Amino acid sequence: MKRALITGVTGQDGAYLAEFLLRKGYEVHGIKRRASLFNTDRIDHLYQDPHIENRNFILHYGDLTDATNLIRVVQQVQPDEIYNLGAQSHVAVSFESPEYTANSDAVGTLRLLEAIRILGLEQKTRFYQASTSELFGKVQEIPQRESTPFYPRSPYAVAKLYAYWITVNYRESYGMYACNGILFNHESPIRGETFVTRKITRAMARIALGLQDCLYLGNMNSLRDWGHARDYVEMQWLMLQQGQPEDFVIATGVQYSVRQFVERAAAELGIGIEWSGQGVDEIGVVGSVGNAELQLRRGQKIVAVDPRYFRPAEVETLLGDPTKAKEKLGWTPKTTFEEL
Repeated sequence: MKRALITGVTGQDGAYLAEFLLRKGYEVHGIKRRASLFNTDRIDHLYQDPHIENRNFILHYGDLTDATNLIRVVQQVQPDEIYNLGAQSHVAVSFESPEYTANSDAVGTLRLLEAIRILGLEQKTRFYQASTSELFGKVQEIPQRESTPFYPRSPYAVAKLYAYWITVNYRESYGMYACNGILFNHESPIRGETFVTRKITRAMARIALGLQDCLYLGNMNSLRDWGHARDYVEMQWLMLQQGQPEDFVIATGVQYSVRQFVERAAAELGIGIEWSGQGVDEIGVVGSVGNAELQLRRGQKIVAVDPRYFRPAEVETLLGDPTKAKEKLGWTPKTTFEEL
């Protein structure tokens, strides 16, 4: 039985990956941070009583900022595969907490790689690093592929850039099977509620029910490549099953604006939106209502721009080229934008 260790197991990707690996017959170990609340909602359905024998899903307290803890957990688990999904992953928050973001996302990755090296597991343990399309930032070419130059535009992206290159460095220096998955935006019903896609879908549902008046957003012109997290964790697993470690872009190859995401979410509820104004003065009003049960009137403002949600340095467009993943691993995303 293969043994996997997942950091960030209580997050969106960690929960989907744990579920995926358990179905594959793995013994899955996850690292979660100690907190006053359990914060295990996403993995509660996987929980196993710690008193039973032969458990195959086991949680460990830990933190990417604590090197001795990580060494202890890795030594105890002796994993065949490590998936480093833990991070301070919110771009806007990284501008507020740049030092913590660097400590967890950048140096945290180094701590895990060092744990593998110190414990002499270089030839046993395969390492997957969750990288990000935010590395491309101020994009140098469209679409972005594995060879596209990086130009990070946030403390989060800069921290992830270090994590990317230290993973490459340990692969080349110590012969470790270590690779980066450059993940473009990926969403799901269990995505954190502060991320823009969940913010949009929750707000639209609340507006339709009369529980909220207006959805406030930042840059609605931002273009993103959105996929489903469940599809992307399969790709993460595939990357560790190859003969040689390589870095891959994980994306759909299709791009939509934040505005289009709003329109699609509203359409699911039978609401048509009409736009007027530009920049910070742009608003979206109800243009049509296809559901008689909704208490909305034509012309009612339901979307507006709030400058507070603009980033200090914007990333205007991200579009991934998943050709390498398709050709080398046979992977293609299963979920379309409309289904998402």
